Amino acid sequence: MKIIDITNDTIHKEHICCCLSDKQSESGVRLKKEWLRNQFLEGLKFKRLNERGKVFIEYLPAANAWVPIHAPGYMIINCHWVAGRFKGQGWGKKLLEECEKDAKNMHGIAVISSNKKKPYLSDKKFLLKSGFEVCDTAPPYFELLAKRFHSTSPIPYFRDNAKTLRVDLGHGLDIYYTAQCPFSVNYAQEALLLSKDSSVPIRVHQFTRKEQAQNHTCPITSYSVFFNGTFITHEILNKAKLLKLLSN
Repeated sequence: MKIIDITNDTIHKEHICCCLSDKQSESGVRLKKEWLRNQFLEGLKFKRLNERGKVFIEYLPAANAWVPIHAPGYMIINCHWVAGRFKGQGWGKKLLEECEKDAKNMHGIAVISSNKKKPYLSDKKFLLKSGFEVCDTAPPYFELLAKRFHSTSPIPYFRDNAKTLRVDLGHGLDIYYTAQCPFSVNYAQEALLLSKDSSVPIRVHQFTRKEQAQNHTCPITSYSVFFNGTFITHEILNKAKLLKLLSN
C-alpha cells in the first residue's frame, strides 16, 4: 500500500474516497471532481491511499482556500480522513507528512478544527500531538490551528467576517455550500426540493468562487445552516433533520 497523488491527468479514473458507498452522492462526486480540476490549477493537492478506502488528505495554499482565514504563506488542510480498517496504522501521520513536504518552503500548515470533536472537522487531539497550536477561535466552537515551521512565522487568524455568524435575509432557513464536499451538494439539493412544500422559506446558496467563500460569515463554507439569520450548524442535515429543525 502506498499514498498516490491525484491530478488533473488521473482524476477521471480515480475515486475520491469519501463517497465510496454512498450512491445518493453521485451528482456530488461529479461536481466535486469538477471543483478539484479547477483547484488543481490553484495549487491544490489531493492524496490518498491506493486502496478502496477512506484514507486521504486535501490541501492547498491558504491564499486560494475557500475559507475566511488570513494565513499568507501557509498551506491549509481542507480535509484529512482515515476511516474503517485503516485506522491505527499510521496513515493519518503519513498523509500529514505529505502535506508538510509540499509546504516545506512556507510558513507552516493551518487547519480549522473545534474545541470539542465535531463531524466534518479535523481531530484537535491528533493535531496537537502533531505539533499544531490553537491560533484563533470563532464562536460557537471553531478553532484555527497551525503548525508553524519557524518561531518567526506569522500567526494565522480568522477574518472578522468569519466570526459574525449572521446573515440578513429575513425569516427562514438559509443553507450555504460549495462543491468541495460531495455530501453537501446532495443534501443542499434535497433541501431545495423540500422548499417546495415547506411553510418556512428555505433558501439554498452555492459559493462558486473562492472570494465568496472567503467573505462568508462562518468559518466553514462547505456547508453551513442559518435559521432566521442565526448560525445553527456546519453539520450536514438530511431531510429528517431538516424537518425536525423546521418544526421547532
